[in-house]
Amino acid sequence: MLVLSRKKNESIVINNDVIVTVVEIRGDKVRLGIVAPKDVPVHREEVYEAIHGTKPAASPGTVVKAADPEPRS
Repeated sequence: MLVLSRKKNESIVINNDVIVTVVEIRGDKVRLGIVAPKDVPVHREEVYEAIHGTKPAASPGTVVKAADPEPRS
């Protein structure tokens, strides 16, 4: 799993065509905006599980952690 730190209005790009933006941070909830091609399904994990009856598969052996670039106080 790749772990990234983002602030409000900052984004990440996945595979050149999916953009995930932090829209709002309120308490312990983060609202994300996702822009993806129409042929790419986007579901919350619990909806995916209800549709497919299983958790989404993670790529085996792909474990990467990125440290926060700024120390926290």
